[in-house]
Formats: sequence, structure tokens, C-alpha cells
Amino acid sequence: MLNIFVLVAGVVAVDVLKSRPSATMPYPVALAEEAPASAGSDADPISPDRLADKLDDRMSDSDLSDGLSAFVTDAATGTVLFQKDAGEARIPASTTKIVTAITALDVLGPDAHLRTTAVRDGGTVILVGAGDPMLTERNAPDDYPQMASLEELADRTAEALRGDGVDSVRLAYDDSLYTGPAEGPDWKPSYIWDGNVAKVTALMVDGGRTKKQVNYSERVDDPPRAAADAFARRLRDAGVRVEGRPSPAEAPADAEELAAVGSASISALVERMMLDSDNNIAEALFRQVALAKGEEVSFSGASRAVGRVMADFGVSGVHVEDGSGLTRNNRISPKALVELLEIAADPQHPELRATITGLPTAHFSGSLHDRYSADSGSAAGAGLVRGKTGTLNGVSALAGTVHARDGRLVLYAFVANDEAAAGRTLDTFTSAIAECGCT
Repeated sequence: MLNIFVLVAGVVAVDVLKSRPSATMPYPVALAEEAPASAGSDADPISPDRLADKLDDRMSDSDLSDGLSAFVTDAATGTVLFQKDAGEARIPASTTKIVTAITALDVLGPDAHLRTTAVRDGGTVILVGAGDPMLTERNAPDDYPQMASLEELADRTAEALRGDGVDSVRLAYDDSLYTGPAEGPDWKPSYIWDGNVAKVTALMVDGGRTKKQVNYSERVDDPPRAAADAFARRLRDAGVRVEGRPSPAEAPADAEELAAVGSASISALVERMMLDSDNNIAEALFRQVALAKGEEVSFSGASRAVGRVMADFGVSGVHVEDGSGLTRNNRISPKALVELLEIAADPQHPELRATITGLPTAHFSGSLHDRYSADSGSAAGAGLVRGKTGTLNGVSALAGTVHARDGRLVLYAFVANDEAAAGRTLDTFTSAIAECGCT
């Protein structure tokens, strides 16, 4: 049963890195305590037959053919309200991020932070990447969540160097945490230059964008070097002379730590990823799961790690080869997506709640902000539908929650692998649930 969350204090420690200085810092965790109020359980139950009639009508009016799969349940009771080829594993596009969110929160913990460090090896300062996908060169006071910045790291590093009477250093950078290809299986080459995602590296700044303030800016060819160049600028601003240009190096295990900065929490990263469908964050979390599970920190290692977590949860129908859903090799069934949403919403799993709280709201936020408008044919879902979107050529998916007119909370997943697939068609299905007085 899905219940309203009440937050109380608790503490957890996460040790993500075993063989090198830890890439995470433990912070206090918000734990959820079950409250009496439930997700519409006092309202009359929805009639599966009546809801099926509504959805069948909408589907018959759409251009979709046999490429559509769907699964809909009552969040309070778990009753299956509608299904259509629900166990058919299809290309999920960015609804893959539901899998990524749950595995990252489960394995890393919601309040772990990724830790970018500056260490010293003789006369060389080495910038060591830990996979923080939101590391920025200079933080803005109104940014949310607050991100780790190279400016702050440089200031702390300069202070440590001055304390030792050092004002001139060589600079190197270490992005060796990740292994394997930097681009996902079956990714289009255009994904990098059209700004969909950066090369997946353990060290990058400002999302690897050539223009920081432009979300879909072209990405740089060498994110670690760009980050090191930015760190060099900031060290110079802090009064440290940097000799020459930064060079790649692997930090010795016994290198002296000079300074460190921590990323936003894993739960904050998950919420940002879900809201904006951020591919950089998704791929970073995918790799961190591999790291924490002792797998090779690569696409293939992360795929194995996620498979192990899905098996632990007892969820089948999931095969993922990247964390973002950009690859067409991923396969997830609508039934699996809803089962994962049920787990994330369960008060027995408060650590997973950012999966739910990060979902965009129809017509108001994130990747759903421009959908469910008054003239869209799905306006009944505005403010009532929350969902993770998914879009590739010939693929459209939507999975999340709906507050139905009769007061019930409904979980749903629609995945269409069809040349006629369009997200706004799926919007009409979820709006049918929202407006359904189907008791």
C-alpha cells in the first residue's frame, strides 16, 4: 500500500570505493515513517472493466498498432486495472531511468555524495574524478541542488598549498575510475555533438558542455582535459602558479589529499535525472552501481550489476545496457516498470522515494512541462499525471502515477514501439485514467 511519507532523522554510512580513497561521503539520511493517510484507499475501488472500456476507446482512436504494451494497477491495493501485452519487454527509451534510479538509491543510499579530490604527488597536484555528473566550474548561489565546484576545490587546494609554503605546482588529472568505451552500445554518433549526452567519463565539468548555460549544447571531445583546464584557471585565480598544461596521470594510492568537494546527494541527483531526463546523471549513476557492486566500472559491468539488483527485488523483464535509455538494446516490460514504481512507493523502502518525488508533473514541470495543454486532448491529466517520459525514433514510453478523479492513486506504464509512436498519444491514455470516475 502506498502511503504519505513523514520524515524523521536517521544516519547511514556508504562505502562505495574499496580499493582507493572513497568516492562517497556519508551524510544523514531521511527515513520515512508510515502515516495513517493512504493513497486513496478510502475511496471506492476502481472498476477494471470500466477503466478498460475507457482505455480501449482511446487506444482504438490512436494510430498505434500492435507495438503498444501497457500495465495499470491500483497503488493502494495492487489490483491490476488494465493490461495489454504487459510482460512484453520492449525498447523503453528514457523510462530506463526508473531502473537506474532505483538501483542507485538501493545500492549507494540516498544521501551518499560523490567526492572529487585534489591530491599531491611530489610537486604535482592531481585532480581526481569520482564521477560527479554535476561538477561545475563555478557555483551559482541559487543553483538547486547545490553542486560541487572546481572554484571551491581550487580555493581549498590553494589554502593547503600556502600552508606548506607552496605557490607553484604542476597539474595532472586522473579519470581512471571508469573503464571501457565512453559511448554507449548502439548510441548514435550525433548524441554527443547534438548535446544529448557527454562522453561517459569519471571527470567532467558543467556536463561536458561547450556552452555551460545551454542545456543541449554540443559536448566537448575530451571532458577530463576540459575539467583539468578549468581547475587550472581556478588555481591561478586563487594565487597558485600552474606550470604548463595539465596532463593525464593516475594518482598513487598513497598520494596526500589536499582538498575535496562533495556532489549533491544521490537522492538529489536522482530527482534531477528524473525531472529533466538528464542522460549524464543517468550514466554516472549506472557506473556508480557497477563500482559499488564490485563489477567492472563500464557499460557491461553496470549492466551486470543492475541485473543483480533486479534479481534481488524479484523483478523480471529488465535488460539494460546503458543507464539513460539512449541505446535501442535495452528491453523492459511495462509490468516490470510498474512493479518497480510499486517498490519505490512502498513505505518499507523510504530510501527509494526520490524515484517517485522526481517524476515530472503533467503541464507543469520537467519533461512534461509542455504536454497536457488545454488544446492537447489530454488536458484532464494536467497536474494529476506524473510520469517519466521516454522517446526515441519509433519509440514512446510513459510510466508513473495518476490521481484519478475518484480519489484513487494509480500506477501505470505505457510503452509503444511503433513508427506512429508519439508521447502525446500516451498522454491521452493517462488523461483517461485521470478523468475516469470508474468506481
